[in-house]
Amino acid sequence: MNFTKSAPLSGTIHIPGDKSISHRAVMFGSLALGDTKVTNFLEGADCLSTISCFQKMGVSIENQQGEVIIHGKGLHGLNKPDSILDTGNSGTTTRLISGILAGQTFETTLTGDASIQSRPMGRIITPLSQMGAHITSLHDNGCAPLRIQPGTLHGIHYQSPVASAQVKSCVLLAGLYAQGTTTVTEPALSRNHTELMLRSFGAQITSKENSASIEPNPVLNGQDIAVPGDISSAAYFIAAGLMVPNSEIRICNVGINPTRDGILRVAKSMGADIKLENETTAGGEQTADLIVRSTALCGCTIEGSIIPTLIDEIPIIAVMAAYADGTTIIKDAQELKVKESNRLDIMVHHLSLMGVDIEGTEDGMIIHGGKTLHGAVLDSHLDHRIAMSFAIAGLIADGTTTVERAECVDISYPEFYKDLERLSR
Repeated sequence: MNFTKSAPLSGTIHIPGDKSISHRAVMFGSLALGDTKVTNFLEGADCLSTISCFQKMGVSIENQQGEVIIHGKGLHGLNKPDSILDTGNSGTTTRLISGILAGQTFETTLTGDASIQSRPMGRIITPLSQMGAHITSLHDNGCAPLRIQPGTLHGIHYQSPVASAQVKSCVLLAGLYAQGTTTVTEPALSRNHTELMLRSFGAQITSKENSASIEPNPVLNGQDIAVPGDISSAAYFIAAGLMVPNSEIRICNVGINPTRDGILRVAKSMGADIKLENETTAGGEQTADLIVRSTALCGCTIEGSIIPTLIDEIPIIAVMAAYADGTTIIKDAQELKVKESNRLDIMVHHLSLMGVDIEGTEDGMIIHGGKTLHGAVLDSHLDHRIAMSFAIAGLIADGTTTVERAECVDISYPEFYKDLERLSR
């Protein structure tokens, strides 16, 4: 797909539902008693993989174009699937469902696409095994496919070496089936959607600083969940609105959970003109409309505890840094090496092809911004966040930018290109 320098962007868009919250709504609704109705559900491939997995375990789920109704079977109501559970490209599905499967009375095998089969699962195998789970990597390489056999779980206090909501959530979900309290402590606080939503379903879960604890065997009850717009998807339009000259756009109903709003804090430290309007809170999740106006940006340093709050946004932040005057330093982001692709290496390579003065480091990159970007032919590596980042880069680059295998955006944002075209008319 080709992109060229854009005219000013203007208008209003509604971002698709938050991917993280959509996943969890299906999972927790399946484990609850009664019906859970989810509105603004993300119709992306990853979230549809989660629906498919729970349907294979006997949960009746109706999907009616963005409204999903889950007829929950209770904490102990899942059935043994007739076939292998396929999580597609979804790391969230793979890691979170493993915690649930560890507490079942039946054996399951879990796999995904080639990307999932190369992503590190040792980070969940270790704590689940400490809890008494029987979970093995079938290729003995710490990756999927995983075999999960019945075991008697007991609560632990797990000191996670990484700030990862997927690891934390996996362990807490296993804790629903364990004997005694399960606690996870992280080096920095990761996104807390699991804690907020499980609490609203009726779980006994407490949070303090970088720790979360859960008590076993609660009665979960179905809920109505209005999924906010995904700030990770909004990030591309935030960047476009800031960088394309004379632009002003409104992005409606975006989730601004403090464990996810790092993109807003970094943008403001770069000098961005972003206003929040219509702020509300529902189910513990904060939302707002974002009004974004084009701005002269400057470089900054991004490191430490803010990284988990913007880990998925670092590729588009790197594009913003290339546009900004001055130097931007990104540190502590080694987690990007084990996402759908090695996002650190790809961003450095692709931005270099566009003429950016950039160098990779062990845990991030150093970007000397302010130079004119030039169009290039760039492979998405079937990574939705890479594809969307370079679509936006193409709007400010001279010449034509070609993003190969651009259809991978369907994973998280099927209407992305249409929404981008709508703002540029």
